[in-house]
Amino acid sequence: MTERVVLAYSGGLDTSVAIGWIAEETGAEVIAVAVDVGQGGEDLDVIRKRALACGAVEAEVADAKDEFAEEYCLPAIKANALYMDRYPLVSALSRPTIVKHLVAAAQKHGATTVAHGCTGKGNDQVRFEAGIVALAPDLKCIAPVRDYAMTRDKAIAFCEAKGLPIATTKKSPYSIDQNVFGRAVETGFLEDIWNAPIEDVYEYTQNPAVAREPDEVVITFKEGVPVAIDGKPVTVLQAIQQLNERAGAQGIGRIDMVEDRLVGIKSREVYEAPGAIALITAHQELENVTVERELARYKRQVEQRWGELVYDGQWFSPLKRALDGFIAEANQHVDGDIRMTLHGGRAVVTGRRSESSLYDFNLATYDTGDTFDQAAAKGFIDIYSLSSKIAAKRDLA
Repeated sequence: MTERVVLAYSGGLDTSVAIGWIAEETGAEVIAVAVDVGQGGEDLDVIRKRALACGAVEAEVADAKDEFAEEYCLPAIKANALYMDRYPLVSALSRPTIVKHLVAAAQKHGATTVAHGCTGKGNDQVRFEAGIVALAPDLKCIAPVRDYAMTRDKAIAFCEAKGLPIATTKKSPYSIDQNVFGRAVETGFLEDIWNAPIEDVYEYTQNPAVAREPDEVVITFKEGVPVAIDGKPVTVLQAIQQLNERAGAQGIGRIDMVEDRLVGIKSREVYEAPGAIALITAHQELENVTVERELARYKRQVEQRWGELVYDGQWFSPLKRALDGFIAEANQHVDGDIRMTLHGGRAVVTGRRSESSLYDFNLATYDTGDTFDQAAAKGFIDIYSLSSKIAAKRDLA
């Protein structure tokens, strides 16, 4: 029986060439799988037909936008996930979504191997392969660009020699990965970390320096899930899409950073994630109102570790699953509305209200009606500082 390889297929030059390349190098039949996570571009049926025209024996396409938003982006929102306190895991979240579909296709078609188009230098090779073996330990993984030195020049030559139906136009100066949660741009002149990004790098956001009217928005959450915008019910996908448009129009969500890659190098990345940043900002503030102090403090530690695990390709790991349970429990009372002003590149919270609020006006006020027992504070301070006081007497003796 002929071996079968499932290929993560984008419809571009590299993965189109990889279909024939893999067949020649391994003798296997190739099944192309394209997954729509909101990256835009060509119609899925056009991509499917191109894969077949390039030699795939089967081609599957999946509209996974809602799945991606609800099962991958939403947990990141609940976790306030910002790798290195800034990056909302745009690419890292899409990889396990794609992995799930690749593994399902491999099992359906009896494939022994899964292939992807990553290089040996980035994080995505780890995210794909660690995810694949976590779901299907017996599957093998190959990466033509990495394993067979399939350079772009070789890919173009192969494409022309075989007469493949794919354009071999001049490559963009940037490497771009995008989905509904955001957009990542790297390489080209950005590799010199002294060079500032120029406006043509951006697509999801407008220049925040341009004068425009502020946009006020109210986001409603239920158990940490965004369920309405300005009082109108939304799905998670719709919440991200609407805020991509509105926050993006105000230049919100631009991130220029040097980040620590899993493979040990530092990399300069430019991100745009207007919807993600607006939603995480709102969610964080609603947690400030509804989550008890000790739980909130500990959750911040969990959030950092959760983000590191997802960045490092450990979406399907036991620790990540266990932390998911903690985060879900911590979001049980994250209900209510957050009002924000979107303007000048910033999403600024201006109002909060919640039936689950732990904010007690009568305890917080300094005016008439104050119910806080200030007389109790002196004894509390005496007991709280007692161990330090005893140590100080010893150390100062």
